[in-house]
Amino acid sequence: MQLELSPADAEFRARMREFFTTKVPQEIRDTVLEGRHLTRDQIVESQRVLNAEGLAVPHWPEEWGGQDWTDLQRHLWHEEMQRAGVPIPLAFNASMIGPVIAQFGTEEQKSRFLPDTANLDIWWSQGFSEPDAGSDLASLRTTAVRDGDDWVVNGQKTWTTLGQHGDWIFTLVRTDPEVKKQAGISMLLIDMTTPGVEVRPIELIDGGHEVNEVWFTDVRVPGDLLVGEPGQGWTIAKFLLGNERVGVAPVGATKRALAGLKTVAAAQMEDPMVRARVAELENQLLALELTALRVVAHSAGGEPHPASSVLKLRGTELQQAVSELALDLAGPASLASRAEEDSPQEGWARRSAPTYLNYRKASIYGGSNEIQRQIISRTILGL
Repeated sequence: MQLELSPADAEFRARMREFFTTKVPQEIRDTVLEGRHLTRDQIVESQRVLNAEGLAVPHWPEEWGGQDWTDLQRHLWHEEMQRAGVPIPLAFNASMIGPVIAQFGTEEQKSRFLPDTANLDIWWSQGFSEPDAGSDLASLRTTAVRDGDDWVVNGQKTWTTLGQHGDWIFTLVRTDPEVKKQAGISMLLIDMTTPGVEVRPIELIDGGHEVNEVWFTDVRVPGDLLVGEPGQGWTIAKFLLGNERVGVAPVGATKRALAGLKTVAAAQMEDPMVRARVAELENQLLALELTALRVVAHSAGGEPHPASSVLKLRGTELQQAVSELALDLAGPASLASRAEEDSPQEGWARRSAPTYLNYRKASIYGGSNEIQRQIISRTILGL
């Protein structure tokens, strides 16, 4: 089932589909479609192709590279990109710090950072979670103390995804320990080449190196790299995380993964129990897609709709469910080791276990699903 589109929107979808399937290098798209890992250079190249056409950050203000699109057009852009196997613009840049700087930054910060952020000339990392402050982010203990015009930062961040590639890191720090914990948080932009910044890799359950620890030891940060006002970090973080939760419901990518599984595991699809399981997932994905459209249609004034928590919750559950189906269909062939060089026909089964293990994270990042249920109960159900 597909959305019924007006002639103008149908033409828009066709234009997006043509661009994504003809202008983004096939090698990059094949890497995504076959479930292999993108290199840093591939991610950068893809985003720069999109940015040159004005398609990297359409949700930003127009003066900084955004597009005057309808909510439906943004949805179509996102879905066609995922359908074609085009890497989604780096979330830390496009969906997180870019909108934050556009909303809360000074004019100098906007001019300095937004063009390079859109073009991925700067690779941003996210410095939020700490060993004792994950879902309870307000308990963070990394400190920033005023020293003249500068801030001196000490502490540790963890689960910093792709931090090994980072040039800069947007970091939540405690600037006032004497007030309510949410009120004492600020956001700093920190150059990761600054003396005292150390990135340490964390090896994951699937054997990969995707996340890191970042340590700050007497890191001196110029005062003009504070975003917003001192103590405004919690407000900024809520704005950022709301945008992140809208983006972590990868409907198009999950639909693509399920469709691909139906192709590579065609023999198992003869089993009526498997077909019923696939049909149920397809129906749930359609319901999630319609919910995503409602969320973008009812978001106002740049503030994410409360139902973004529903997208995060159900989107990650379905992403995990499809990866579990792949693992079940692969059976004994699902070795928990990387199979980067196999063909799609040979490699999907061996990639199913690392993918399944990796996606255990999906119900934790962006605010754990338990936290999302609490948000839904308060803001939507009024409990």
